[in-house]
Amino acid sequence: QVQLVESGGGSVQAGGSLRLSCVSSGSVTGYCMVWFRQAPGKEREWVSSISRSNGTSYADSVKGRFTISKDAAKNTLYLHMNGLKPDDTAMYYCATVLRWWCPLLPRVADFGYWGQGTQVTVSS
Repeated sequence: QVQLVESGGGSVQAGGSLRLSCVSSGSVTGYCMVWFRQAPGKEREWVSSISRSNGTSYADSVKGRFTISKDAAKNTLYLHMNGLKPDDTAMYYCATVLRWWCPLLPRVADFGYWGQGTQVTVSS
């Protein structure tokens, strides 16, 4: 069984920072792991990916502001978010697919395991 639990969300002013965490089971940090986000009334969108070998990829909207990382010993995935904007307001989800490399164009349907989400709210 694979279980993912996100935490670290909250409310911040524009320009602020947050660190999201995703605690996993089943050694899934050894596989492709990703962050998605979804705002009310919008489609769930891909944010960032990290592969088994720690190769990373980011959506253009967050590139240069967000950093994805993991700690395999703690079975934890992280998303460090800096320079937050109101458009970053969303529910953030971690997910995984049991493969070493991540899809070049990640889709929701590519990932079989999801956390429950953690809310990020950025005010102006």
